[in-house]
Amino acid sequence: MEKSDHVDRLYNRMRLWEFPDQYVVEPSDGSAAPFLSISRCDGSMKLIDGVPGFNSLHAPQVMTFFGVVGIRSYLFLITEREFVGYHLGFPIFKIVSLKVFPCNNTIKDAPVEQRKLESEFSQILNEAEFTHGLFFSYDVNITLSIQRLHALGDETKLLPLWQQADPQFLWNHYMLEGLIDNKVNPYILPVVQGSFQCFQSTVHGYIINVELIARRCTRRTGTRMWRRGADCDGFVANFLETEQIIQLNGGQTATFVQVRGSIPLIWEQVVDLTYNPKFKIMKVKESHQATERHFLDLRKKYGRIFAVDLINKHGREGVLHEKYVSAMQHVIGDDVRYLHFDFHKICGDTDFGCLSILYHQIEAFLLKNRYLLLNERGEKLDQQLGVVRTNCIDCLDRTNVTQSLIARKMLESQLRRLGVFNAKETISRHPDLDTRCKILWANHGDDISIQYSGTPALKGDFVRYGQRTFKGILYDTWSSLMRYYLNNFYDGTKQDAIDLLQGYYIVSLSQIMNPPRTKKKAIETIASIRLAAALVAAGFAFAVISLKRARHDASNLVFSMMWLSVCVAVASFVRANGRVFCNRPRL
Repeated sequence: MEKSDHVDRLYNRMRLWEFPDQYVVEPSDGSAAPFLSISRCDGSMKLIDGVPGFNSLHAPQVMTFFGVVGIRSYLFLITEREFVGYHLGFPIFKIVSLKVFPCNNTIKDAPVEQRKLESEFSQILNEAEFTHGLFFSYDVNITLSIQRLHALGDETKLLPLWQQADPQFLWNHYMLEGLIDNKVNPYILPVVQGSFQCFQSTVHGYIINVELIARRCTRRTGTRMWRRGADCDGFVANFLETEQIIQLNGGQTATFVQVRGSIPLIWEQVVDLTYNPKFKIMKVKESHQATERHFLDLRKKYGRIFAVDLINKHGREGVLHEKYVSAMQHVIGDDVRYLHFDFHKICGDTDFGCLSILYHQIEAFLLKNRYLLLNERGEKLDQQLGVVRTNCIDCLDRTNVTQSLIARKMLESQLRRLGVFNAKETISRHPDLDTRCKILWANHGDDISIQYSGTPALKGDFVRYGQRTFKGILYDTWSSLMRYYLNNFYDGTKQDAIDLLQGYYIVSLSQIMNPPRTKKKAIETIASIRLAAALVAAGFAFAVISLKRARHDASNLVFSMMWLSVCVAVASFVRANGRVFCNRPRL
């Protein structure tokens, strides 16, 4: 696929000059272009011919950076990047370091309460510097799958990348609005949150390049316990489009797209310091409408849909299952199918080979709806007509195991069609390809999980090694504990930062001048969430150690029970007295 000759080429290296009243951005990649001046008072911007004069005794600070992520009351710059591979022949970069610069100097003269509140917002926005999984390209549109990119008209391909981008997968769409309004296209860099993995392998003399790209939807983005289900428009939490791409040294390209997303009902889990808070279904009638809107949007974008539901049929998850089945009765038709597969009941904790049962149930749909296939000249020989939509509760662990199996089967089908494999040949017969495919999907699952839950994916050892291991089970136990801590004591602030960055919460003057006052409970003066979390973590860790030693000395069972009792006691105390900690007033 040839590179588009964009009217405005993106600058890939710049210098930032920090003056007392303005920031000046100088393209330093060899481009003979105007500089961009950004006011430190209100974030307004204009093009200037060069760096203003200055006294050598008061020289401005100067730093190199690699892209402008956005400008609001703050300037967001990429200060460190990492090359992670090629997509369609063009380099892809991961944001390693993001820095936030304030553009609101007038706050210095504001009342004390206003400055205090602004300081709080500044601390929240600093969370942006730790945002995981941000990727970008100066040359190619990575918000669109290759099939959608191939379908773009010639005129559209000549537009700046931000104008070609799908807003649903453009992570910095809100932050770019000021740059777009000022028509400074060479500074407008589209950024995607998700994952980018790639490798190269050789099979029977064929050089095979494999990519895996995940694109996170921004419409209902957030953290695990703070963003669940769907909104009234049908946009769901943790929705991702995952595209697996293979290219042969001969030039042929094949791609396969899957999607995942939270159960499209209006539901939530109220964070209350319990390990697994109860599910609460809101607005049953509106939930059914949200489900219908969600699948209508999927059909418009992807064609036929096969919804695979992996949650438990009974227990806590059973309530959601019943409501989901009920809502799907109004959606199922020729273009939308639904299948429930009780992952935990059928596969248990270790027997994931039983997923072959699931694959046989969806195989006909996959073969019928195929995949995109381009010849060496970039001409379309076949296209994908539908997608599998997979969900569990979090759309992380069970979902990633399932999607990796489906992708593996489709990769084998594509390699047979391209003449690399014979009719019965499988990936497992080629150790290098087999290992790299497993690592590809394991890393992909970890990236997606870290963004939503704060920890790598559970069950990752099966994806990575093809089997469950004792070490993997222990690692999952630790990750589950970390999820508990992060969901209860950290993700609320992280969610506030996400809402600010995505424009879902905008600070008004009245809010700044009249900040809400909340009466602190007495327990806040004597209890510490961090201390409580540390006690729970330590108690759990000692319990695991004692259990491990119990194989050699049964007396360690007593110590294990003692430490588990400490965990339960501390958690129960904080839950009873300190719910205010995790359910603080949200923005």
